[in-house]
Amino acid sequence: MKQFLRTYGTTLTIGLFAVSTISGVFLFFHIWSRTFHAMHEWLSMVLLIPVVFHVWRNWPAFSKYFQRKSIYIALGLSLVASLAFAYPALTGESTGNNPMRAAVSAVQKGTVQQIAPLFDLTPQALKERLEQKGYTVTSLDQKLSSIAKKSGKDRGPSLITDISTP
Repeated sequence: MKQFLRTYGTTLTIGLFAVSTISGVFLFFHIWSRTFHAMHEWLSMVLLIPVVFHVWRNWPAFSKYFQRKSIYIALGLSLVASLAFAYPALTGESTGNNPMRAAVSAVQKGTVQQIAPLFDLTPQALKERLEQKGYTVTSLDQKLSSIAKKSGKDRGPSLITDISTP
């Protein structure tokens, strides 16, 4: 096992990092996304295994980074950058350029009156369907996101599923 770690811990980290990087670039530019999406997700998860072996094998050298101020600055900047990208999605201000999310977001912003025809329902029929699913609807002019929130329900795709299934 020790020989395996020495031989493959770092080399698998490098190889899988290269795959993750290349597939990530293709995904970023929306090139062959269907080809790269599952590969990127799964092999990025597999990458964690050799990374753990690599860190374990090189722990004495790795731990010295935490004796320097630069590691904390780099980690802090990384956290700030990740929060900057996550904030719009966490606050509902972004759909991430995903057409399905954009459609769900548009439906969530609509009122019962506006959305009912999309599902071939009258506003009253949509109100009744939502109430049967445990939503509290006080007005046909109420936004679906508000209905879900006040009902303690998910405002995402499950709301759309609840609307579309009798």
